[in-house]
Amino acid sequence: MTAAVAAGARPGTSRPLAGTGILLRFALRRDRVMIPVWVAVNALMVLSMPGTLEGLYGTAAERAGLVRQMETNSSLRAMVGPLFDDGLGALTAWRVGVYAAALAAVTSLLVVVRHTRDEEESGRQEVVASGMVGRRASLTAALLAAGAANAALALVVTAGLAGLGAAGAVAFGLGVAGVGMLFATMAAIAAQLTESARLARGLTAGVLGGAFVLRAAGDSATADGSSVLTWLSPLGWLENLRPFAGERWWVLGLLAGAAVAQGAVAFLLAGRRDLGMSFLPTRPGPAAGRLATAGALAWRLQRGAVAGWSAGFLLAGLVYGGMTEGAADLVGDNEQARGIIERMGGQAAISDAFVSAMIGMLGLVAALHVVSSVLRLSGEETSGRAEPVLAGAVGRLRWAAGHLVVAFGGAALVMLLAGAGFAAGHGRDAGAILGACLVQVPAVWVVGGVAVLLHGLLPRAAAAAWAVAGAVLLLGWVGPALDVPQAVLDVSPFGHLPKLPGGEMHWPPVLVLLLIAGVLVAVGLAGLRRRDMST
Repeated sequence: MTAAVAAGARPGTSRPLAGTGILLRFALRRDRVMIPVWVAVNALMVLSMPGTLEGLYGTAAERAGLVRQMETNSSLRAMVGPLFDDGLGALTAWRVGVYAAALAAVTSLLVVVRHTRDEEESGRQEVVASGMVGRRASLTAALLAAGAANAALALVVTAGLAGLGAAGAVAFGLGVAGVGMLFATMAAIAAQLTESARLARGLTAGVLGGAFVLRAAGDSATADGSSVLTWLSPLGWLENLRPFAGERWWVLGLLAGAAVAQGAVAFLLAGRRDLGMSFLPTRPGPAAGRLATAGALAWRLQRGAVAGWSAGFLLAGLVYGGMTEGAADLVGDNEQARGIIERMGGQAAISDAFVSAMIGMLGLVAALHVVSSVLRLSGEETSGRAEPVLAGAVGRLRWAAGHLVVAFGGAALVMLLAGAGFAAGHGRDAGAILGACLVQVPAVWVVGGVAVLLHGLLPRAAAAAWAVAGAVLLLGWVGPALDVPQAVLDVSPFGHLPKLPGGEMHWPPVLVLLLIAGVLVAVGLAGLRRRDMST
């Protein structure tokens, strides 16, 4: 090795995986908050469902009736997939399988991109690579970190569902983890192809969104998951694994084979490019700069993400709006199911309560968007890209304000587009539905305000905003199904919003939430103005 270094070779070249163990421990240490939080949120979502479903469909006749309803209701199949058996385990896999897999995919892509392209973009990978570190060590460590997260999720889910059937629990746990690893290796390829971590995340998330659309389109066409469109989607592979319903173990081979093949491609690409470079070169900018303000720069950096979230919310609104009339057929005379929808959507006609509940769910998801957008400030600061901007005639508040306008304005925009989709899919009450979507915005802004507060006062703990958003999502999603006391639900800002449409509009809680959001942002900006910039 000494001779190789003396000859000018980069240390670790002859051992492409040298230093992987150290980098893996470092990656797990950096993600010691994010990975456990997302695993816990995902596992709680899955493990809370059997008890809820048992309360909703306690008899064999009720469960058999649900199976028959799903065979004829194409809109609801598009939302949650086909139902293959009336057992409690099969109902659990049907109700949360797609969403658990999608959440595992999001966690995996974030972990992989963070420890590969993010490190190269910030310049830290160049420092690491100057030591005794192999060429593919960072990529290997990133995939192993994602593998550890998915393995932990699989173990917790399998153990929690084992009482419903050991084989089904193993199949479901491995299936969810398999989808997560499939998107982890996909993110690894994207990190080799692009020079931007933002673009790598966006490409992988776009594929995930496309997979959801393909599965939804396929499931709406057939009741047994046999559509070609369903088989083109990794999320469709999970439902065709059929946990607790005569498991098709060979489908796990598809997931494993695809993940291994994509991983091999990522490793091949990683060995054929220079550090910091990519296979899809960035287009050169214009000779004369066209961005005159910090706000214009913020919009240029975040416009892709805003466009992606906007398209997703518009599509979700169209799908949920088209399902509204079918919701009454699904609930029927099941008082428990009606009670859950009413707790989520308010004491109103079942169609209005369903719309209100679904709009509330989209509001919870919009909280993830606003946190992601606000934390772009942290990424710009720690990567060193903020320093050249602030070295000119741009103050910290102007720089931050540009990103916050995009973050908070983008949250309002995606909710408006969701309302437009709902109105188009539902075919009526456009004004009431748009108003119900806008009512969600103050609660979304409160979560964004928490992210601003953490970034301004405790920049090293800014990532804890994800934990806040995850806790809010968990309370809003699982709390009504578990009949959690209202005092606990009120911990979330969404617990104070009026239930629209169908309910009465109460302005005081909305105005209070707006005031809280404003105070959080003001305190966070004051802290940003007074503290040292992070490096």
